[in-house]
Amino acid sequence: MKNLRSSFCVLAFAATIAIQTNDYRLNSAEAPPPRRRSEVESVLKLAPKPEKDAAFRPLRILLVAGPKDHGPGEHDYPAWQKQWAPLLAKAHQVRVSTAFPWPRPDQWDSADLVVFYLKTKWNGAQLADIKRLQDRGGGVVTIHWAIGCDQDWHSHAQRFGLSYKAASYRHGPVALKLSDPSHPIALGLPSTMAFVDEPYWPFIGDASKVRVLATSDEQIHRGDDRRANPGDDTVQTVPVFWTAEPADSKGRVFVSIFGHYTWTFDDPYFRLLLLRGMAWAARDNIYRLDSLAIEGVPLRD
Repeated sequence: MKNLRSSFCVLAFAATIAIQTNDYRLNSAEAPPPRRRSEVESVLKLAPKPEKDAAFRPLRILLVAGPKDHGPGEHDYPAWQKQWAPLLAKAHQVRVSTAFPWPRPDQWDSADLVVFYLKTKWNGAQLADIKRLQDRGGGVVTIHWAIGCDQDWHSHAQRFGLSYKAASYRHGPVALKLSDPSHPIALGLPSTMAFVDEPYWPFIGDASKVRVLATSDEQIHRGDDRRANPGDDTVQTVPVFWTAEPADSKGRVFVSIFGHYTWTFDDPYFRLLLLRGMAWAARDNIYRLDSLAIEGVPLRD
């Protein structure tokens, strides 16, 4: 009976995704079923393995979180920080530190990679901190609402490739499509992946200066209230994951728009995108954190 219920949930979720690609009025938000173990393992097997762990350099990661600002299971920045600090520390030669709600000066100096999952204004002083990190070749990763900015969007876009001025969003099933399967971050991942999360759109900035890795097709509303769901019948492909290398620095940036729900962080495909994006931004072996993608994650047989 348990297997029957599991199969039914999987089929129902797949049907929901199929409906979503044609009916953009759907705005439900229920946790998706676990990924299938064999499919995830087949992706992991494609990644090149280093000859030995000693080949990895010490990697210093700083996780930055802020106060929770949504309901249960949403935007839980503190819980993410508490769970991912020990998770990342399991990787060989990785040292993890945390900051809440913003790093101290000495923390910036001792980090190779800074990962943000929080809501903040992104004022001039904060962007200057990012610029100093990028000037020395440090990596930056933002997750979900950490890309949101409420003031100097163009300066913000210079640091992160694109900037989001709160406009349109949708909660629910998303058919994530790889737009750049040749990028090493995307190695082995399916061309289309079913998620339940929250895409944002539109973005401010020069899209030619970023490398979009994955997208979703979203309905665009033409009225004054661009948060409205449903909108009209206009469909636009919007970026969900991208990389950027600001021309005025030596730094790299990886951006994930997904991360609204806590369950997304336990999705091995999301983890692979995020973990590889982190390693890429740090100019490290892209696959050095791959083993963490299934650490403590439920999988179906």
